[in-house]
Amino acid sequence: MFAAEIAAAAGHAVTIYERKPSPGRKFLMAGRGGLNLTHSETLEIFLTRYGAARWKLAPAIERFSPGALRDWCEGLGEPVFVGTSGRVFPKSLKASPLLRALVARLESKGARILTRHEWTGWDGSGNLAFITPEGAATLRPDATLLALGGASWPKLGSDGGWEDILQRRNVPLSPLRPSNCGFSVAWSELFRNKFAGQPLKTVALSFGGVSIPGDVMITRNGIEGGPVYALSAALRDADAGETMVAIDLRPALTPAAIMEKLSAPRGSKSFSTWMQKALGLPPVAISLLREADPEAPSRSAGKIAALIKAVPLRLGAPFPLERAVSTAGGIKLTALTQDYMLKDMPGVFAAGEMLDWEAPTGGYLLQATFATAFCAAHGMLKWLDVMPNK
Repeated sequence: MFAAEIAAAAGHAVTIYERKPSPGRKFLMAGRGGLNLTHSETLEIFLTRYGAARWKLAPAIERFSPGALRDWCEGLGEPVFVGTSGRVFPKSLKASPLLRALVARLESKGARILTRHEWTGWDGSGNLAFITPEGAATLRPDATLLALGGASWPKLGSDGGWEDILQRRNVPLSPLRPSNCGFSVAWSELFRNKFAGQPLKTVALSFGGVSIPGDVMITRNGIEGGPVYALSAALRDADAGETMVAIDLRPALTPAAIMEKLSAPRGSKSFSTWMQKALGLPPVAISLLREADPEAPSRSAGKIAALIKAVPLRLGAPFPLERAVSTAGGIKLTALTQDYMLKDMPGVFAAGEMLDWEAPTGGYLLQATFATAFCAAHGMLKWLDVMPNK
């Protein structure tokens, strides 16, 4: 829709084909968390969040920067603010006002949005083929932008069905995989039944020498939350089928400080009462200590302090793709020109999450989606200026 706005503003006839009854459904889902649009950190640090895709995405993000995204949002009547974490949100903390403003702008520029139109690929003559409420339909536009999303949250419209279509066209693809996802843990029945749905607040999750602070959510089958998502790519790609992480239950305290708090006589206090009184640990954290080491209540203060600073947790497989926040894999960036046109399919462009890149939550996902759409839209305008037989 953002790309359509750019093309329509340049005076082109633009139609958006949407398979669902209404557009922007995953965008609205992102708004449930306040709609984290982008991040205020320096561009140099910002770009490091894209890992291996950094060098391919950098030109796009430099062209449509976090500042440009903020300006665009405010230009639609939605002022933004920078949170204490440096993340950028609309002041409304909702996606719906921004989406409504964008739809209104598109309509004012003559762009059409046709819902319940499912793209099924190309026919034998190279026309785009659709299933519509009126039946099958084809068309042959001067330029096409594929913005079909990844495969997470398929009920919102992006189910990765385009993989087979593009594979038949020999478009280079990387397999779709979950990103920003939770991981399974073989909890005991007692722990699962008592604490599923509760957060471990202000902890730090560590893996591979990297420690991420935040809240870790206990689920019936594993863990989720910001620190898990931030490490999910490394955890997913680790060699072992099961991976060990460590949870620091009191990252603000050194082991020595914890030892000092545990130095007072325990007396007749139960382990739970002792941990709660001495360190302010909530029941879920105390039970996690027992989950990791059933003998924790009888351990020495030194061993308990060490356990609190690094509770070992064995992770199994990542949660399924349909439960992930976002998707890794998709169209390889090397298959695209710098204008985001498919090298072997002149006039066909692609943008957003269906491309092979990933990033942690924090504003990086939406920023790269907008930036690639910006470059693809301007690439389409260039193509329309020089297209054959114009």
